[in-house]
Amino acid sequence: MAELTDTEIDAALERGRLAAADEPRAAAARYDRKLRRVVVELTNGCTFAFPPHLAQGLEHATEEELETVEILGAGYGLHWEALDADFTVPGLLAGIFGTKAYMARRAGQATSPAKAAAARANGMKGGRPRKSANR
Repeated sequence: MAELTDTEIDAALERGRLAAADEPRAAAARYDRKLRRVVVELTNGCTFAFPPHLAQGLEHATEEELETVEILGAGYGLHWEALDADFTVPGLLAGIFGTKAYMARRAGQATSPAKAAAARANGMKGGRPRKSANR
């Protein structure tokens, strides 16, 4: 492994300082039993909360397990040791509650009046077209 130069170390430290100043970081995190939400207080004074059933690895957790949230990486991440679950604060704020595959499955579960109307209209046309054998 090549040793880092002082210039590379200084550049990395500067990137860290900029990230800490620009990216949202957690100052505190807790599970609120009354609201049934994970509440994250950010270093910029904002508060963010989300229902744990949306997050991969937290969806079946007990309240006791949810209360054991830890802040990692100078506020960059949240960790639940007993659940082996980790999330980045910027990712959560962007609505990323799991892997791509998990998020795709969650998206397919979404319902809306427009989706229901489209399904009814498609059903009146005979439903989804059959896949041909030569595809």
